[in-house]
Amino acid sequence: MKKTAKTQETVFDQVQKFYQFMNSNKLEVIEFSKDSTYIKLVRKHNNAVHQIPVFAPSAHAPAAAHKPADNKQAAVTSGGETIKAPMSGIFYRAPSPSSPPYVREGDAIKEGQVICVIEAMKVFNEIKAEFNCVIEKVLPENGKPVEPNGDLFQVKR
Repeated sequence: MKKTAKTQETVFDQVQKFYQFMNSNKLEVIEFSKDSTYIKLVRKHNNAVHQIPVFAPSAHAPAAAHKPADNKQAAVTSGGETIKAPMSGIFYRAPSPSSPPYVREGDAIKEGQVICVIEAMKVFNEIKAEFNCVIEKVLPENGKPVEPNGDLFQVKR
């Protein structure tokens, strides 16, 4: 029994040493294997938390909510109705490359529904529909820059 307890202390001591070594050298992963002992330590990042705001409203979102209404009124008077970009940035149809797009051509969307994301200065701003409509056409290419008041979607109420 004493031999087992001493072995456990040794393994625990090894884990502590690896953990300290990992932290002091800012390593992401450390693995150790000897005989029947296998240790793997993986650092969890706080960066993942910083990537989540893609889905959260940003400080720019309230200002963006007021601009599209004016833009849509101008679009209605010009004959074709479009949803316009409230800011300049990079247009993304989906929250990540492996995710499905927020909306597709032919989709009926409701007021307040997220329709795309515009990245401006490393902040992902959700663009929401301000009225119920059907997406007729997605105008910009995914991952391409858009300008303020640039057309994003051709829609039909």
